[in-house]
Amino acid sequence: MQRKEFALGDIVEMKKPHPCGTNAWKVIRMGMDIRIKCTGCGHSVLLPRSQFEKKMKKVLIQAAEQESKE
Repeated sequence: MQRKEFALGDIVEMKKPHPCGTNAWKVIRMGMDIRIKCTGCGHSVLLPRSQFEKKMKKVLIQAAEQESKE
């Protein structure tokens, strides 16, 4: 299986939506575990990297794109 490409600050889409209704999460910490923060309500979740890669669908907005817009 090919590893998914993502970086710190990226907005990613997960397979299942958060109970608040949003499906977009911001990557706020990377390492052995990945911490993501809901863009809708601000709730953060810490997941093991392997579990995060299984549950992540795709990168919606890359961190580099966000910086160039600001």
